[in-house]
Amino acid sequence: MLRSQPPSATSAERTTVQRVVGAVVSAATDLLAVEAPLEISLAYGPLAQRRQHTLAVTMRTPGHDAELVAGFLLSEGMVQQAADLTGIAHQADPRRPKERGNVIRAELAPGVVVELNRLERHFYTTSSCGVCGKTSIEAVRAESCPVPAPAASPRVPAAIIHALPERQRAAQRVFEQTGGLHATALFSAAGELLLVREDVGRHNAFDKVVGAALLAGQVPLHQSIVLVSGRASFELVQKAAVAGVAILAAVGAPSSLAVEAAEEFGLTLLGFVRNERFNIYTHAQRIVS
Repeated sequence: MLRSQPPSATSAERTTVQRVVGAVVSAATDLLAVEAPLEISLAYGPLAQRRQHTLAVTMRTPGHDAELVAGFLLSEGMVQQAADLTGIAHQADPRRPKERGNVIRAELAPGVVVELNRLERHFYTTSSCGVCGKTSIEAVRAESCPVPAPAASPRVPAAIIHALPERQRAAQRVFEQTGGLHATALFSAAGELLLVREDVGRHNAFDKVVGAALLAGQVPLHQSIVLVSGRASFELVQKAAVAGVAILAAVGAPSSLAVEAAEEFGLTLLGFVRNERFNIYTHAQRIVS
């Protein structure tokens, strides 16, 4: 599997601000998390008749773009394994010759079947980006990688769950500089930090982690724990289900639909994982005291 390297663009940039402390105003510098568009295109079909389609434009923090694309394609049901992708590479954008790294193309293997009606993503009105509703749960169930039964899943002591947020936070390099990024971390069932990715979009950070696992041939993630730095939305539960995640933990609160979906998918969902406490919302059998 060929992957492009992350673009040279930095994940944070400096800006000048007026800092107010009490009644004192002074000039200072601040670090901002970079947010930039990434245009994702898809090349597919027989080698003699390749087609290209602009799939999406997402606002993301530059870096690990190939992983982001791989995770996005997995969550959208367009690929199931690393072999479905023959390459992911940044492309020159003739419309913006001075910009680099903001257009990327994924090459599907010639045998991968592409359903054209799935190239247009369907959105519903919700409090966040993504999809929602019982109809969507049915659609995700049809595409998800079955989560193993609790007997075949890891049984994780609560003490390990308590330790995850600190381990994730210690690895958030850009967050420590800017305070402006979401993070998703992948842990082993023993609590070992395997991977962490940051992004201005919580769904992008999740896609980067799942995409890295996909490209490494580690999906489904039946024996892993995924921790997200914010709340647990339906979309993140959807992405976790497609990747076969057994335990999804969130520092923040889950939504009602996230809980409903996790229950349906057989996924253990944890919320408010911080300060030595957490709530178990679904499939508590995987957590032991």
